[in-house]
This record gives sequence, structure tokens and C-alpha cells, in this order.
Amino acid sequence: MMGLGGAIGAGLFVGSGQAISIAGPAVLVSYLLAGTVIIVIMAMLAEMVAANPSSGAFSTFAHKAMGRSAGSTLGWLYWIQLVVVVAAEATGAAAIVAGWFPSVPQWGWVLLFVIALSGANLLGVRNYGRFEYWFAVIKVAAIIAFLVLGALVLSYIIPTDQPVGLGNLAAHGGFAPGGMAGIAAAVLIVIFSFGGTEVVAIAAAESNNPADNIKRVVRSVMARILVFYLGSILVIVAVVPWNDPAIVTGPFAAVLSVLNVPGVEVVMNAVVVIALLSAMNANIYGSSRMLYSLGKRKLAPVAVTHVTGKGVPAKAVISSVAFSFLAVGLNWIWPEKVMPILLNVVGSTIIVIWSFIAVTQYILRRRADRNGEHLPVRLWGFPYLSIATMVVLAGIIGVSMTDAAARTQLLLTAGLTAVIWIVSKIALRNVPEVIDVEHVDEVA
Repeated sequence: MMGLGGAIGAGLFVGSGQAISIAGPAVLVSYLLAGTVIIVIMAMLAEMVAANPSSGAFSTFAHKAMGRSAGSTLGWLYWIQLVVVVAAEATGAAAIVAGWFPSVPQWGWVLLFVIALSGANLLGVRNYGRFEYWFAVIKVAAIIAFLVLGALVLSYIIPTDQPVGLGNLAAHGGFAPGGMAGIAAAVLIVIFSFGGTEVVAIAAAESNNPADNIKRVVRSVMARILVFYLGSILVIVAVVPWNDPAIVTGPFAAVLSVLNVPGVEVVMNAVVVIALLSAMNANIYGSSRMLYSLGKRKLAPVAVTHVTGKGVPAKAVISSVAFSFLAVGLNWIWPEKVMPILLNVVGSTIIVIWSFIAVTQYILRRRADRNGEHLPVRLWGFPYLSIATMVVLAGIIGVSMTDAAARTQLLLTAGLTAVIWIVSKIALRNVPEVIDVEHVDEVA
């Protein structure tokens, strides 16, 4: 449920509308490409997690593969991404809820969400798991209900006031009105929708049997992600013309409005709030565990390695949500400007992180095969699939450089990555190297 919940977020419920407006019905190709990449990335993580469960996950693996500067860079980059995204998700959820209850200012809702989910994480990983499970249940149920309604409409069991069906896939400029450029541009948006699934690599380290659990997660989540995403997008572009302005503002609501469902806007906004809080909860967990791992490897202040009797790295949790309390003040001063600024800061970090993961897996797998090491889980098609994934990621980065906004975000991320790498090199010169560390104690 963590894997599914991490993949089904606001990127699908809201962000998919922008991708559809760029590529038209051919956005299905964009989702298929991005979905294939995340499936391979998940399989790479499964191979590495099964061999070496760690709260630092891909940061620890990069440390082993390319040295502690690489591990430190990836860990801190991921941590920075998550703490910023936590604040952005709290801001996004608060903006919606503040519209329902205008008597409470937006910053007040941000503060409430931060305190509530920080408390859930401080009470123990079991409580985090319970929260995330029920968040995921609601999101999965919403997607399933949407797919069922879509199937009934497309099979003409539920009548509509306007024509629907597969004809919409070829109308209004054809299947790919933006051509290959539109498909490629949409990939830049779609790729970020799948961000969040990496948290299962961190969570697996706190489960009873990491090797078996990560295998089960990868097997079950991979197919379901494609079904939920591709199924939902197919329903949207088949029921509503891709160039309908309503798709950009709310693709799921646009479909439900065709069905004349009463209260559709409130329902979809509620689902988006749940999606944002779910992702926020997962990111508080993931950022605190990453910071804990960095501390255990002497890559962060040792104070963040303190663990409570329930196995919670409390200081790491508090440190990870500290930025969100700053966001409370920013929401008080500039409520309309905070969200875009925060999202621009971390716009392209996920591509860099996935690239790190792919390179790390290639190095560690070659090393394990050369040394005759047993791996509980092995990525199929190695080394060809690993190389192909790196080529695809490089192609996505290349396409990003042709778009002004994406290029700016990517250059900012590249600069941030370089700064972290240089600082790590300088700060760690006289620090003894530590690679293998135990994860936090409590078993989920």
C-alpha cells in the first residue's frame, strides 16, 4: 500500500491535465514510457535492498558504489527534495481546505497538518504505516471507482449529454496533435508523477523480511501502477476531448462533470487533499530515515541518530519538518506565492536521483557478478536493461534542456548537486569512513 500510495498522488489527480493538454491522447505513450522507467528503477532498488537493507537505501548504495561523497550528495539531495516537497504538499492541501473553511487562514491549516503528521511519525513507524495504509486505501478506492465509472460510460451503459468513446482518441487533431515533440514534452511532466515510490526502498529496511517484502512490492506494484495510470488517462481522453480547457484545471473532475455527478468538485478536491497528506506523511518518514542514515555514516551531525524507545529517530524527524514550520510563516506572508517557488526548487531532482540509482545498480551488480556474490533478487536483462535505462534518462535530461522552464530547473538542480558534492568532499576529508550501518530498530 505504501508503494501504491506513493505513486498515486496529486501528480495523477491534477498534473495529468497539463500533460494531456500538451500531448493530446498520445500522452498514453508518455505515461507508458515513464511507467516503464519507474518499473525498472523499482526493480533496481529491489535488487540492492534485498542484498543490503538500509534506512539510507540508495544513498547507502551510492556510497558503496562510488564513494562517500556520492552517497552524501545523493542523500542530502534527496533529503532537501523531501523537506521542500513536504512544505509544498502542506501548502497545497491547506489552500484547498482554506477554501472550505475561510474563517481559518491558510497558514493555520499548514501548521495543523505539519503538527499532526509529525506527531504520527514521532509515535512510531507502526503509526506512520497505519496512516499511510488508510491514505492509500482511499486513493486506490477513488481510482477504482473512477475506472469503473469510465468503463460504464465507454460501454454506453451510463448515458451522457455529449459523444464519448474511442473516437475522441483520433478527433481534434489526431492521436498525437503535438507529434513526437508533444509526447517528449509530456514525459517531462509525467516523470514527476511517479516520484514517491522510492520510499518503499527505505521502508523495507524496517520490515520483518526486507528481501521477501521488496520482491513482493515490486511484483504487485509494477502492474498496478500501469493499470491505474494508463487506465485513468485512457478514460479521461476518451470521455472528454483532450483540448477541453476543463482538463487542465481538473482532469478527473472534467470526466465526472460529463456524468453530471453532483458535488464533483468537492469530491475531487477531497481526494486531492488526501493524496497530498498521504505524500506528505510518506515524505516526512523518508526524509527522517535518510537523515538518520546520513548521521550513522558520519555524513550528518551525530545528534540526528538518537533513537527513542520505540525505534523512532526523533531528532531526525524534527529536523526534517523544521523547514515546514518556516513554510507556515511564508504562507502567512505570501500565501499565493509559496507553492510555485517551492516546486521550482525541486522540479528536476527526481531525474537526478533516478540517474544516480541506475548508475549505482550497474556498478554494484557488475561488482557482485565479478566477485561471485549471491543476490537474493536480480534485475532481469542485465546489463542491457540497465544501460538502456541510463540512456533513456539521459534522453529525458536532453529533452529537458530544450524547454526553458525545465532547463532552468535542471540547471538549478545540477548546481545544487555540485555544491553538495564539493562541500561533502571538503567536510569529510578528516572524517573516518563508515558504510555499513544498521537501520532503526523497530520492526514494522
